Amino acid sequence: MAITIPLDPRLSMPLHRRLYEHLRDQILTGRLAPGERMPSTRALSESLGVSRTTVTLSYEQLISEGYFETVTGSGTYVSRALSEGLGSGDEPETQSQIRVRLSEYGKRLLQREPFIRKEWAFPVSFRHGRPDYSRFPMTVWRRLLLRHCRANQYSMLDYASDGQGYAPLREEISRYISRSRSVRCNAGQIVIVNGSQQALDLVSRTLANQGDTVALEDPCYHGAFRAFESQGLHLRPIAVDESGLIVDRLIKSREKNIRFVYVTPSHQFPTGYVLSLPRRLQLLDWAERNRSMIVEDDYDSEYRYAAHPLPSMQGLEPGGRVLYAGTFSKVLFPALRIGYIVAPESLAPVLARAKWLTDRQTPLLEQYALTDFIRQGFLERHIRRMRKLYDQRRRTLVTELQKHFGSRVSIQGENTGMHIMVSFHIEYSAEEFLRRAAQAGVGMLSARQYYIKAKHTNQFVLGYANLTESEIREGVLRLARVRL
Repeated sequence: MAITIPLDPRLSMPLHRRLYEHLRDQILTGRLAPGERMPSTRALSESLGVSRTTVTLSYEQLISEGYFETVTGSGTYVSRALSEGLGSGDEPETQSQIRVRLSEYGKRLLQREPFIRKEWAFPVSFRHGRPDYSRFPMTVWRRLLLRHCRANQYSMLDYASDGQGYAPLREEISRYISRSRSVRCNAGQIVIVNGSQQALDLVSRTLANQGDTVALEDPCYHGAFRAFESQGLHLRPIAVDESGLIVDRLIKSREKNIRFVYVTPSHQFPTGYVLSLPRRLQLLDWAERNRSMIVEDDYDSEYRYAAHPLPSMQGLEPGGRVLYAGTFSKVLFPALRIGYIVAPESLAPVLARAKWLTDRQTPLLEQYALTDFIRQGFLERHIRRMRKLYDQRRRTLVTELQKHFGSRVSIQGENTGMHIMVSFHIEYSAEEFLRRAAQAGVGMLSARQYYIKAKHTNQFVLGYANLTESEIREGVLRLARVRL
């Protein structure tokens, strides 16, 4: 059998070692099959133009490790004992063909579509969740970053002392949410996290075990129920109406041991409904009586247009049954990846340890800059400007939809947030409507992905925060050309 082996004399590794590694790789990848006869040391040395000693050293090493075996009077063979471990195929498996034994967690992840945010090439995109980056005070932010870089604060290059977050930032957040959201807390109750998604992951892993039941709104932010589902939690969806989560259905639920309920009370996602005060009190009473926790996700409550932002549920409940999660992704920019959890004092150290085990800490430079951004008043100034701007864009979108569609469209959640949910009265599927909208140059999302149990086919989520008023008018006009 002739064997061609590349032995570059310019390499520093000894020839016998290179020959050994090449033959071993040929066996491990299946190119040399178990039981295959190898050339004699004399024949291979002549074929490769190397000394017989070089080949002999390589063969002896392969024999000692079990890759080769010798048969007296017959020769040297690839060990037949390797047949079970290596398989019998002629070609090695590619990485995509190798069957990896996944955990139950890994299997659950594969059952869902991946979170890949594809860029849309549509002339007008009503994709939600994106603030207007062009209005962010980048000059101020750059100055704050440079200030800390020039100060040679080498401590920001080191590990943080713990996983709870930069203490001055926690102090500023505590003061900010106390005056803006009526949250009752101190800095010791706050844990800095990499956005609200990490907050939900940490909360689900510290409050519930695999197989436990958690209640949540239906429809619901899909990042939440996917996080809970991936942890092996049983989901108990509770419907919402114009007054938010229907707490009576939660009370009448057959599930008697619900570990926590996830809600977005100030701006229900994606409907935009607000949980009424009577239902907030009813939910707090339920949590106390059932010894359950409430996870309050306050993702974009700063943007309320018809009235002042509603106080948080956390501020209504002194007993420590509410975990409050907030993020700066919507008010500043998503790439910042800084959010926070306000937890009862007994739970904050546990969440901090879970955070430390996950990724040690949130980058310190951005925490330093954000601390100054809040302390010097830039955050609230920016929110006031953006609230006014988004209100104008919201009004434009609602007006244009009513102008072009009239009674053929219903609008929900138009007084809060950065998106609205609309129902087009159509006779064909949502997928067909999305296809026709795409042909007209408009990108939009169906609300179907946010429902756990009920499946509404004619609801769509339209974001407007990152669109100019002229783009909004153009987008609605293009939609109007789609035959309903």
